[in-house]
Amino acid sequence: MNPTVYFVLAAVLASSAYGLDAVLDIDGDIIFTGSYYVLPVIRGQGGGVTLEGRGGKPCPFDIVQESSEVEEGIPVKFSGWRPRIGLVPESEDLNIQTVVRATICIQSTYWRVGEFDYKRKQYFVVAGNGPDREGTGEDSLSFFKIEKAGYDAYKFVFCPRNWDSDCPKCSDVGIFVDELGVRRLALSDKPFLVVFKKANVTDVSSKTIFFH
Repeated sequence: MNPTVYFVLAAVLASSAYGLDAVLDIDGDIIFTGSYYVLPVIRGQGGGVTLEGRGGKPCPFDIVQESSEVEEGIPVKFSGWRPRIGLVPESEDLNIQTVVRATICIQSTYWRVGEFDYKRKQYFVVAGNGPDREGTGEDSLSFFKIEKAGYDAYKFVFCPRNWDSDCPKCSDVGIFVDELGVRRLALSDKPFLVVFKKANVTDVSSKTIFFH
């Protein structure tokens, strides 16, 4: 048996044993390791997901949607889900990292929920530190779920393990258009519906963010 076919079959059987469904890309293929563009299901209201400096400044980075629908953004990769199966599962806590070679901010590019923005009354998705790799605990602010949202769409959901009482137990990730017209990812009751497109290796290796 072809090793790739064997790996896919083994991963599917493992997910079935745990009662998990696999996340699929726009071609209907199972998402394993690798990098993927996060693209909107609804066209005409922006493009893919990327990094952008906050408040018109170079740093720190927020997770935002490209203003132009022809821009695919920057690929992301998924990690950290349990149980340890080879494919990316639906509805399981996982980490999301924007894949860039280097940034002017010299910071981690994991997705996480930032502190409450009192001015805009929003929790925004920002770039920052990812999961604790030292074995001393887990940072619940950097875990998201990918959930099915219709026949061919997905949404991101944030369900913190430890959070203050003013924040809902689980929230969808939607789009908040700020005063500068930036389409920022934020916790919302209206989800941002997305699909995933596999990125080429050259797309990933060439991404360097100096400014936006």
